Amino acid sequence: MSTNYLPVILSGGPGSGKTTLLNELARRGYACVAEAAREIIREQIATQGDALPWKNRRRYTAIMLKRTIADFDRYREQGGLFFFDRGIPDTLAYARLIRLYLDKHSRHEALARRYVPTVFLLPPWKSIYTKDTERRQNFTMAVRTFCIMDKTYRELGYRIIVLPKDDPAGRADRLLQWIRE
Repeated sequence: MSTNYLPVILSGGPGSGKTTLLNELARRGYACVAEAAREIIREQIATQGDALPWKNRRRYTAIMLKRTIADFDRYREQGGLFFFDRGIPDTLAYARLIRLYLDKHSRHEALARRYVPTVFLLPPWKSIYTKDTERRQNFTMAVRTFCIMDKTYRELGYRIIVLPKDDPAGRADRLLQWIRE
């Protein structure tokens, strides 16, 4: 394992600008890891699978946990600074949101694979929130998701910084300033 692995999590509720911020960071040359959840939804729709949040939530959650663990491990071997669109604890938070029991192994995985101690949460932002084929939640659920993400990360011992609402370049500048400090 590389000793210079710096996995940084960007999280929050759906539709808060995480992917747009990650695109800005990637444009600036930073390594970014896409969200597993949307990838799973696209794959399941394409193959007519049922591991979807509106069909088989248990299977969807299990695949999401497996993928986020695999992403963490794959990039840990490479080492360096990586910005993750969500992390392993997001899967625990999602399970809590939908009232799905996860075994102790899931929590153990989240505790065994640690990201940098500060997690950057993007708050709900109604004016940019939209639904699409992969995001079917309403804005109220986005707010609830944000609150559960915040609580879950804090329970796992992470420090939370809520990124202010701003254009992608401004958010990226602020995030990078905090990372440097």
